[in-house]
Amino acid sequence: MALLPALLLLLLPLAALAAAAVLLGLPGYDIPPGVNQPAKLRLVLTVLLGTAALGRILEKTGLCSQITFGRYVRQGRKLGLDPKLFIQDLQFNKVPVRVYQPKATSDGPRRGILFFHGGGWVFGSLDTYEKVCRYLSRESDSVVVSVQYRLAPEHKYPAAYEDCLSASLHFLQHLQHYGVDPARVTVCGDSAGGNLAAAVSQTLAGRSDLPRLRAQILIYPGLQALDFNLPSYHQNRGVPLLFRERAAFFALLYLNGDALHMQEVLEGSHIPPDMRLKYRKWVSPDNIPEEFKVRGVKPLRPTDFIAEVYETVKRFCEPNLCPLLAEDSVVHQLPESFILTCEYDVLRDDGLLYKKRLEDNGVPVTWYHLKDGFHGIISLYDYCGFSFPSGKRGLDSVVNFLKSL
Repeated sequence: MALLPALLLLLLPLAALAAAAVLLGLPGYDIPPGVNQPAKLRLVLTVLLGTAALGRILEKTGLCSQITFGRYVRQGRKLGLDPKLFIQDLQFNKVPVRVYQPKATSDGPRRGILFFHGGGWVFGSLDTYEKVCRYLSRESDSVVVSVQYRLAPEHKYPAAYEDCLSASLHFLQHLQHYGVDPARVTVCGDSAGGNLAAAVSQTLAGRSDLPRLRAQILIYPGLQALDFNLPSYHQNRGVPLLFRERAAFFALLYLNGDALHMQEVLEGSHIPPDMRLKYRKWVSPDNIPEEFKVRGVKPLRPTDFIAEVYETVKRFCEPNLCPLLAEDSVVHQLPESFILTCEYDVLRDDGLLYKKRLEDNGVPVTWYHLKDGFHGIISLYDYCGFSFPSGKRGLDSVVNFLKSL
């Protein structure tokens, strides 16, 4: 990896040409006029496609894999000391974590936040989300624990979930050491991290030997892999930072370590008819409010069930992987919840469906919808000039919710 900076200078023009060719030649990419700062988003898309193109070049030359290069680019630079925070890297049950503690004196124990980063279970790190975690800790006066779970495809499901759960258990068992109030601990995550936060919250819901979670914060979470044909998946299929095909790709990479049968999964051939019928009460366009269908709903074309594909992906029906499928007996035990969704996001409907499930089970829900937001917008906070005002509003809505606890 030490050669990468020099290689970047040599290959960047090729990547730029590749990105331009993709932008000009493939109308499948979509920058909606209603999105926050569309010109800047187009620039982000160009960088995204250029990075992918350069990663493919490096992979073909045998220098490194496309995923390895993608991680390198997303890593972010090391930040200096923060005058308002104590920051230390530790291990909780052998899981790497970064702990952020406000330096100011406090009248009593502080809130605690377990933060699980996004990145499709494939990308993301403690450094990638450093600015977001510092902001959450400073602005909400909370102790934040950012968890570096193992990434796919090297580490398949349930590795990421197990790491997040293991780190959470350690923190909950040692709250006093970090000056955290046992009655005010929250799990929080964005995208794949929102998936992990929901799964950990469900697992801890029935534990009487640990402090009960005060809340869960789910930021544009991915919560199911049964139906990639919900309205938001088609309305926003070409909107960055997460395309419809990539949503299925990441889910498969997390589950199996490869993306075989992605087309069958996108079409819905991977779920038996009886199982689809069973889960229709929870995963259905009928449960999406009509206001989110005005941009059109593509009728689901019947597809033939392929048993061989199901055998390779049947763990998609496990709630630890797809929390939207948890039984009501689990959901009704969940803590107060905050869900953030974005209008221009393929995962929008996952969040809306879970919101309904929580409310139907009597769980208090605070919902914040970014009408001009897109997937990943909060992760771009103060990131190399790519920050978006809408993302800052979303991050502040999280802080405001935390302050209310």
